[in-house]
Amino acid sequence: MLHILSNRTYRHLFAAQLIALIGTGLATVALGLLAYELAGPDAGVVLGTALAIKMIAFVAVAPVAAAFAERLPRRTMLVCLDLVRAAVVLLLPFVTEVWQVYVLIFVLQSASAGFTPAFQATIPDVLPDEKDYTRALSLTRLAYDLESLVSPVLAAALLTVISFHSLFAGTVIGFLASAALVVSVTLPSPKLSAPRGIYERTTRGLRIYLATPRLQGLLAVSMAVAASGAMVIVNTVVIVQGEYGLTQKATAMALAAYGAGSMVAALMLPKILDRIPDRSIMLAGIALLAAGLLCGTLVQGFDSLLPLWFVLGLGYSIAQTPAGRLLRRSSRAEDRPSLFAAQFALSHACWLVTYPLAGWLGVTVGLSQAFVIMAAIAAAALAAAFAMWPATDPDVVDHHHDDLAEDDPHWLEGGHRLGHRHAHGFVIDTLHQQWPRHG
Repeated sequence: MLHILSNRTYRHLFAAQLIALIGTGLATVALGLLAYELAGPDAGVVLGTALAIKMIAFVAVAPVAAAFAERLPRRTMLVCLDLVRAAVVLLLPFVTEVWQVYVLIFVLQSASAGFTPAFQATIPDVLPDEKDYTRALSLTRLAYDLESLVSPVLAAALLTVISFHSLFAGTVIGFLASAALVVSVTLPSPKLSAPRGIYERTTRGLRIYLATPRLQGLLAVSMAVAASGAMVIVNTVVIVQGEYGLTQKATAMALAAYGAGSMVAALMLPKILDRIPDRSIMLAGIALLAAGLLCGTLVQGFDSLLPLWFVLGLGYSIAQTPAGRLLRRSSRAEDRPSLFAAQFALSHACWLVTYPLAGWLGVTVGLSQAFVIMAAIAAAALAAAFAMWPATDPDVVDHHHDDLAEDDPHWLEGGHRLGHRHAHGFVIDTLHQQWPRHG
C-alpha cells in the first residue's frame, strides 16, 4: 500500500489531506469547548445545530461547487478553498455569540463541500492504474481512522500547556500547510469537450449518478453505512456513560474499537478487491452492519460492546472504502468532479437523516428498539442494493444508437455493428442518457 507514495504528486496530496485532517480534528475538540464556554449546559444543542448546519452545507453546496470546478484550474480551486477554511478558523476564537459560530461553521463547511469532492476526483487522474487507486482509497480510509484516534490525544496533550483557543491555530496551520503542498505539485484539470450551462453543470453529477445501476446500489450502501455509523457516533456516550455509568475514557475506548475495526478492514481490502468484485465486498459489508446492529440488542455490558463496535467498524470500512472505484468506473474524466460531488451530497443526505433519527429513537423508544430499527434500515438498504445493482455489471456494454448518423465518429469506439449497435466501456454522458436495459 505504501508503494503508491513513491508517486510524488500523490505523496504531496496525501500529506496535504492528512495534515488538514489532523487540524480539523483539533478544531472539533476546540469547537466543543467553545460551545460550552458560550452556552454552558446548552452546549449540546449548539453542537447538534452545528452538525446539522455542516450536513446541510455538504448536501446543498457540493453540486454547485462542482459546477464551478469545471471552469477553474483544479490546483487554484483547492488552494483557494484551503485559504478560505484557514481564514474562517482564524476567526472562531474571537466569536462572542452562538449565532456567529453557526455562520462561520456554514462558511467553513461550504468550503469543505467544494474542496473534498474536487480533491477526491483528482486522485484517479493522478493514479490511473486501478490497483494503485484501490490502495489510495484504503490509505485514505486509514488516514481518516487514524485522525479520529490521534487528534483527541494530541488535543488533550496540547491542552495541558495551552488554552483551547490556541487549538484553532493548529487547524489554521494545517490548512495553510495543505495549501502549500497542493501548490507544490502540478494537477491535471480535464478539458471539457463542449461548454455547458450552469444548470447542466450543477445537476450533471446527480443525473449520471441516478441513471447508473451500480451507483443506485451505492446510494443504498451509503444509507446502511449512515444508519450504523450514526448509531455508534450518536449513542456511544449514552450507552457507555448513561447506561453503564462509566467514564469519558471508556467512551473513547469504545470509539477507538470502532476505528480499529475500520483500520483492519482498510488494510485487508486492497488484496481482497484484487480477487473479489466490488459488489460482493460492499454487500457483504452492509450485511455485516445489519447483523451487527441487530446484535446490539444482546449487548449487556462494556466487555461485549467493544467487540460489537469493532465489528461495526469492520463492516463500515468494507462497505464504504470501494465507493471511489465505482465512481471512477462510472464517469468520464471531465464528469468525475461532478459525480464525486453527487456522491458527497447524497451520502451526507443519508447522514442528515440518520443522525437525528438515532438520537431521537434512543430517547423515545429506548436503545434496544433503536438498534432494531437501525438494523431494519440497514437490511432494507441491503435488499435495495441487491435489487438495483445487477450481479453482472460489466464495463463494456452492448447498446444501440438509433439516431446516430452512419459516419459519426462515435462508431469508431467499439466498432459499428448491424442494427446501429456497438459495444464499449459504457458510462452515462451526452450520447448515452440511459442505461441499456438489455446487454
